[in-house]
Amino acid sequence: MTAKTSKHEFRSNTVPAFVTVGPVAVLLLFLVVAPLVLVAVMSFCRTDEFYNVVYKFTAVNYTKLFSVDYLRIYGQSLLIAFVTTVICVLVGYPFAYVIARNKTKWKKLLYMLVIIPFWTNSLIRIYGWRAFLGSSGWLNKLLMTLHIVSEPVDFLYKTGTTILGMVYCFIPFMVLPLYTAIEKLDGSLLEASSDLGAKPIRTLFEVIIPLTASGIFSGCIMVFIPCLGYFFVSYILGGGNTDMIGNLIERQFKSANNWPLGAALSIILILVTLLLVKLYQKLGGDMDNLGV
Repeated sequence: MTAKTSKHEFRSNTVPAFVTVGPVAVLLLFLVVAPLVLVAVMSFCRTDEFYNVVYKFTAVNYTKLFSVDYLRIYGQSLLIAFVTTVICVLVGYPFAYVIARNKTKWKKLLYMLVIIPFWTNSLIRIYGWRAFLGSSGWLNKLLMTLHIVSEPVDFLYKTGTTILGMVYCFIPFMVLPLYTAIEKLDGSLLEASSDLGAKPIRTLFEVIIPLTASGIFSGCIMVFIPCLGYFFVSYILGGGNTDMIGNLIERQFKSANNWPLGAALSIILILVTLLLVKLYQKLGGDMDNLGV
């Protein structure tokens, strides 16, 4: 092979790839990598008396993360995210199963019911729940009309209301990977289980759930991780009484003007996300189910 031929092959293979991948790589570099590097660097900085960021190395921001007040918010965030994830699994699995195993014309309609919420901004939908659950909202009006209660019930600004909002926002993220996993389920295995005398409940726990475990786990990751950062749900429905890690980060960047501490909290949240995704990979999960 001559040098001229080698150079020609290099151009024919490299130039098209560079033209195709190059612009995307540049965008990722400036829109993803650069901001993450900036946040990581800022997390090791401090602020002066005028709340300006001073680019001088310090690890004090990471030591502040272990204060008692912050640990309480971490625990509360993990609890709310865990309960939200469990409820999404319990509600989403039967719904996903019905859609995936449905062979009628209603299948597309049921699938659209999952997709439609993505067409509207989640912030607007949460404000809709606030109007619905408020003291002068439709729910209280209905309860008083039916004489179930004599005065408006205070539904808002409670942990349960925050969890309700989280479940409402994230239930599609649970249903979609479950639907993908259940649709791939071999129907002959269910028939074989029935022929061998297994009851439906036994088939569910010993055949269906083990074979769709990847969908369950991917759905749990897609719900649990974003739930930690959805600060506006706890603000609107929880009234700030159920702070999440996302609320803590948002507060540092806005009212507290402590960007380095907010950056340190963001880095910790990113590390938790990467850890859970790595765990998913180790357990043999399909990254396509996570939309990665």
